[in-house]
Amino acid sequence: MSEQLRIILIIIVSVSIFGLLIFVFVKNYIKNKINYYLNIKNSIKQKLTCHCKNVEIDVKLTNGLNDLYRCNCSMCKRKGTIIAIVPKKNLEIVKGQKDITFYQFNTNVAKHFFCNVCGISTHSQRRSDPNTYGINVGCLDGISPQELFNLDVRINDGQNHLKDRK
Repeated sequence: MSEQLRIILIIIVSVSIFGLLIFVFVKNYIKNKINYYLNIKNSIKQKLTCHCKNVEIDVKLTNGLNDLYRCNCSMCKRKGTIIAIVPKKNLEIVKGQKDITFYQFNTNVAKHFFCNVCGISTHSQRRSDPNTYGINVGCLDGISPQELFNLDVRINDGQNHLKDRK
């Protein structure tokens, strides 16, 4: 066998092995992400944390990641969070109650909760339904920033809230 043919065969085998490794990695990555989203979709309890991890919240998503929105009110548009709605009973502060503070404005019904150490907005008590919370999906453990861009998100018109109309 000629030296050139031997080099070509080595390159082909090397590329094939590399391609197989990439395929296995991508397949496992996708499988893990599908399982993660199925767990969320099936309302398994998820952990939500702030950046410094002082605040930890257990949350059960009743609608999974199927009904997400961004609010365009003066507060939420500045935070830029993607929000999922959960009933009050589905949110439990596990750690860091002393590190959570909130901000209110306008009608002083909604409460925008955040960690007073790192400043991350974790959740809010909604003005339209104070028996529910809007959670910051970006604070769910296991979701990467790239995945947040691929979620189906609608806009909630908080600028023209029904409770602001006279």
